[in-house]
Amino acid sequence: MRSNTRRTVAAALVSALAVTALAACGTSSSGDGKAAEAATGAPADAAAPLDPKTKVTITIDCMPPAAKAAELKEWKEDVEAFGKIYPNVTIDGRSTPGQCLEPPRFTAMLKAKSQPDVFYAYFTDLAQVRDNDGAEDISAYVTPKSVPAIDTIDKNVLNILKQDGKLYALPTSNYTMGLLVNRKLFTQAGLNPDTPPRTWDEVRAAAKKIAALGNGTAGFGEYSVENTGGWHYTATMYGMGGDIVGSDGKAAFNNPTGRQIVENLKAMRWEDDSMGKTQLLKWGDLQKQMASDKLGMFLAAPDDITYMVQQLGAKYENFGMGPMPGGASTLVGGNSYMIKKGSSPDKIKAAIAWLNFKTLTVGKGQFDFARSKADGLPVGLPQPAFFTGASREQSDALKTASATMPVANFKSFMDNPVPPKTEPAKAQEVYKVLDKVMSGVLTNKDADPARLLGDAEKAVNQVLGNQ
Repeated sequence: MRSNTRRTVAAALVSALAVTALAACGTSSSGDGKAAEAATGAPADAAAPLDPKTKVTITIDCMPPAAKAAELKEWKEDVEAFGKIYPNVTIDGRSTPGQCLEPPRFTAMLKAKSQPDVFYAYFTDLAQVRDNDGAEDISAYVTPKSVPAIDTIDKNVLNILKQDGKLYALPTSNYTMGLLVNRKLFTQAGLNPDTPPRTWDEVRAAAKKIAALGNGTAGFGEYSVENTGGWHYTATMYGMGGDIVGSDGKAAFNNPTGRQIVENLKAMRWEDDSMGKTQLLKWGDLQKQMASDKLGMFLAAPDDITYMVQQLGAKYENFGMGPMPGGASTLVGGNSYMIKKGSSPDKIKAAIAWLNFKTLTVGKGQFDFARSKADGLPVGLPQPAFFTGASREQSDALKTASATMPVANFKSFMDNPVPPKTEPAKAQEVYKVLDKVMSGVLTNKDADPARLLGDAEKAVNQVLGNQ
């Protein structure tokens, strides 16, 4: 569920000259620059963009592998273009086989202090990185001078990457979850695919109609193993205005809202028979069902669509998306880059210059939608706005102009944004416990929702250190 942009020499040179003048003024007056350096650990000129004369090498995580030919082509193009602006910076890209970030390998890397200078991390990795003292505080380095678009990036996104008011990463993409629908099955069932269900009562009613098509078709699908069931239970709880972990640090899902979720799934599975007979599903299973027109709906992030098209042979036009049912909030996630703890100021500035160039400039790098279209990459996924204001308007216009999919199919999702909400503390451990709630109710007709949630509450409180 992840992703990867540019700037100009004249601006960098002007900024460098301006900083030189400011530094001279500071030295002759109160010495505030030295005080700031002592307080933050950053040099007095941290806010100044990288001087193009600076000679430095930076290692960067997640260079696309050879198997991703189009992405690798664009990476090489951007490295070459960046080099024309900063000719003395050497970009040493590191490619990781398979998925760029695999949690066990990521954890091992942090503990061994072997991460590259610029390393990739999910939004939810910040606590783990900080626990291992793995990333630099880049607050003093990230300003409108070094990252011109910084004030237009959604504050909800930036705040996820802060701890104790300090910024530890720059985002590259974000996503929120919603309800993914199979437009073909919706139409066959007499439903309007342009107006996906907005409440769970509507989801249940639509699922019945889709399942009534027969031929092994399920109306709604759900995960229940490998932590994915707990992940989706959390997403559903957020949509209904609830919490998994309360402000007191204790389990907060064993309540009427939590029981309503489980009882609704039980009714859909056993009374309506609208969820199919095959259960104990994990990520990838629901995508296969939907791509083969055997599933009408499931909770998803937008990149599931890309997976179904690129890996399973589906067509973009067969899918639509609506906001998270309930609409109170939605589980948010995304991708970022952090800078290794102990990096020199020159490396930090070079890293920020590269990230600004490659991932944070409208119309360039990852936001060069015309290039992506020409290279056969997907353009137009229903992702939440990364930018705000004029930057968002410009980005949306460029995306629409180069869209490789019918963006109108995702209008309901895009026009009805739901407030984002981050994952709970110790998310993966909590999800593993909640899997038992999901698998229990979906595989046992006589399962007692209250008992499942009571047992899960005790187990989650143990995970959280409350017992």
